[in-house]
Amino acid sequence: MVGFEIGDVPFNVDGWGPPESATTAASVLNHPVNVPFAPFSRSDKLGRIADWTRSNYNNQNRSNNRNPADSAFDFTNDDSFGGGLNADEDATFRLVDGKPPPRPKFGPKWRFQNNRNQLPQRRDEEVEARKREAEKQRARRDRLYHANRSGGNNPRREAAVFKSSVDIQPEWNMLDQIPFSTFTKLSYSVPEPEDLLTCGSLEFYDKTYDRTTPKNERRLERFKNRNFFKVTTTDDPIIRRLANEDKATVFATDSILSTLMCAPRSVYSWDIVIQRVGNKLFFDKRDGSQLDLLSVNETSQELLPEAKDDINSAHSLSVEAAYINQNFSQQVLHRDGKKVGFEEPNPFASEGEEVASVGYKYRRWKLDNNVSLVARCEVQSVMDVNNQKSYLTVNALNEFDPKYSGVDWRRKLDTQRGAVLATELKNNANKLAKWTAQAILANADMMKLGYVTRVHPRDHFNHVILAVVGYKPKEFAGQINLNTSNMWGIVKAIVDLCMKLNEGKYVLVKDPQKPQVRIYEVPADAFENDYVEEPLPEDEQVQPPVESGDVLEENGAANDVENKELKSGA
Repeated sequence: MVGFEIGDVPFNVDGWGPPESATTAASVLNHPVNVPFAPFSRSDKLGRIADWTRSNYNNQNRSNNRNPADSAFDFTNDDSFGGGLNADEDATFRLVDGKPPPRPKFGPKWRFQNNRNQLPQRRDEEVEARKREAEKQRARRDRLYHANRSGGNNPRREAAVFKSSVDIQPEWNMLDQIPFSTFTKLSYSVPEPEDLLTCGSLEFYDKTYDRTTPKNERRLERFKNRNFFKVTTTDDPIIRRLANEDKATVFATDSILSTLMCAPRSVYSWDIVIQRVGNKLFFDKRDGSQLDLLSVNETSQELLPEAKDDINSAHSLSVEAAYINQNFSQQVLHRDGKKVGFEEPNPFASEGEEVASVGYKYRRWKLDNNVSLVARCEVQSVMDVNNQKSYLTVNALNEFDPKYSGVDWRRKLDTQRGAVLATELKNNANKLAKWTAQAILANADMMKLGYVTRVHPRDHFNHVILAVVGYKPKEFAGQINLNTSNMWGIVKAIVDLCMKLNEGKYVLVKDPQKPQVRIYEVPADAFENDYVEEPLPEDEQVQPPVESGDVLEENGAANDVENKELKSGA
């Protein structure tokens, strides 16, 4: 066994480590080579003094003049100590902060900062989508800015696309100009009216249509053989008879009265012909007037195409809406031959002619002690409720493209019917108010509103019924903020103004650019040849030209016969 000799270890009485006295110099020479020593504090980490578990015999970098026996004390290649071969590396070592960067306290952006390199494609797509959306919003703001520069009530729509409903001739004399702001302040109460006469016959309403939903939609049928009449006031033989009997001083129809009553809500231009004959006043419409059609998206903020031949233009949609409304009012009825007849038959139908289910009520309102008003009001159906007859008005709202309204009826009618109605009230405020006013004038017990949409947004010939909802007219008027006192206040103001005019013919025109109406004095023969002035093309009649051209011809022939009979009767 090889002995192990412990060298002379002097005792240092003054402190730790080898003594500094000269007497120990000789003993220091017996110390092993390369024994590291350095002063240290209590916080320093202590290294090893000797390590016999490793060997430097295989170290190719060791010096030849070193004793292998001293390898246990050679720490020149040990990473635990500085100096030696690692001295250069240690010289370049710098302590860095290892703490993670602070996270922002607010905002979700920090969640995506560490994932920037993981989904670069997804992020690029989101950025591009945001850019496209920003461009659309910027273009829309620019369009609204340029369109709103003219000012006024709904000036953007009117200034953009609309013109006067009738050509103002230079020889016409403008008598008065009334802004809508004065209409909104008017109020007048009228007593309950009396029914002078009822004509026509009604079919019963089919209650199964109340259960129609988008999931069991029904195809809108076409009634080619039923005739619909849009006869103006002075061409009505019943009104002529009542005028000869001095039953009233003012005569009109529910369509004309509702246009006056809801004038402040209108955007499109319209006109009413006023004839003062003796002490009597007749409110008429021109042949082929816009009052015969139904406006679509009149009060909407979205622009419709200006091209008249576009299926989504204002004129094309009005024709389509009138066609839908007529067919819908006949489809929701029981066609079993059971009818409710009124006092007299339909005054406009020829003998043996098949006519639409419609009942006419000639009602009289007393405006004051000297002025009474008679109006022809219409109801489309009847229903038995508690063994009593309830009369209904039937109308249809039509959807042409969900992109314009922003609400898809097929998806929203089941779950968000209120939102659909609110959107229609915003886009068609004038049309819904006129329907409500007509139902109140006719004293209808219920007004049925149908939701009809196209089979495809680009197919304006085929439609489906998605839902039918019923409302009480007076309650619905309260929901849409339609004040009956204000309605009659407008009518009373117009009547009082016209009763001061001389005998002759006048026209009341809604200004296409401003919220106001103008009264013009026109020649006695004005509008006599109205079909020559602005005829409607055959492909723009109420019914579609593809499958119903023969019906249009039949209707035209029937109207010609009717006009000849009325003229001969006059």
